[in-house]
Amino acid sequence: MRYVIFFISAVFLFTACQKTETAPASAEAKRYPLKGKVVSVDKAKKKAKIDHEEIPVFMEVMTMDFPIREDWVWNDLTPGAEVHAELVVDSTADEPYWLEKIGIVALPQPGQPAVPVNEKFAQIGKEVPAFSLTNQDGKKFTLKDYRGKAVAITFIYRECPLPEFCIKMSRHFSDMANQIASDPEGKKKIRLLSISFDPERDTPEKLKQYGLGYLGKDSNDDFTVWQLAVGPDKDVRAVADFFGLRYETDENDKTQINHSLITAVISPEGKVTRIFTGGNWTPEQVLSELQAQAVAAK
Repeated sequence: MRYVIFFISAVFLFTACQKTETAPASAEAKRYPLKGKVVSVDKAKKKAKIDHEEIPVFMEVMTMDFPIREDWVWNDLTPGAEVHAELVVDSTADEPYWLEKIGIVALPQPGQPAVPVNEKFAQIGKEVPAFSLTNQDGKKFTLKDYRGKAVAITFIYRECPLPEFCIKMSRHFSDMANQIASDPEGKKKIRLLSISFDPERDTPEKLKQYGLGYLGKDSNDDFTVWQLAVGPDKDVRAVADFFGLRYETDENDKTQINHSLITAVISPEGKVTRIFTGGNWTPEQVLSELQAQAVAAK
């Protein structure tokens, strides 16, 4: 273990003076899940100092600088933010380790000035525009079609491989859908919507099969409570921008998408009531908010 830590530290010191290389990882590269908290960031050098948890069988708890190749993170990566990422270790590369597949859960910082309101993004109490999408059955609809129902919206893509990202969101939504469907009142008043930000590959037909896989064999193709939807890239981008979701194709692997996590609750009047950032919320928290909104609308 100490040898591994020494090796990584020595490699970092060596590469500090080298030109950043953005070539994809080789076949010999090793990958490890990493979770930690940002201590400081150096946007110019594209590095972040992270106090990370133990990486089983590889590295004990420590604080060190990590190169990050994904440009989108630098607007959101701040000291105090919790990050989930994949540590890539490639001894054949000029830059032998870096982070990929960054997920950010921004945490409040004591004394930090309030962030100016960007009216393009969702705000609590703000009405959701009538974005147009296509559901898993190939039917077009707008978010205004949910008026009169309390709605939770999240974002996923079908081929996401990370258990703490889209897989977790879909598992939570399918669990909530099955619970809501068993309650006659809930089934009338609450809806769930997962929007794919991968329109090139996530066709309505594929999303339907994806959803059925999560709902289970007893679902009987019933998407009354939970729908999955997609649309042209410009329309999906507009929805994502409103809710503050950030995503981009991984330059080293075009089949993967680097993204943040956003789940929002919408009132029956079509207004944003709660925004859950990251993936650390529970189905009970979201259901509680949905039920409160449904009751308030009586």
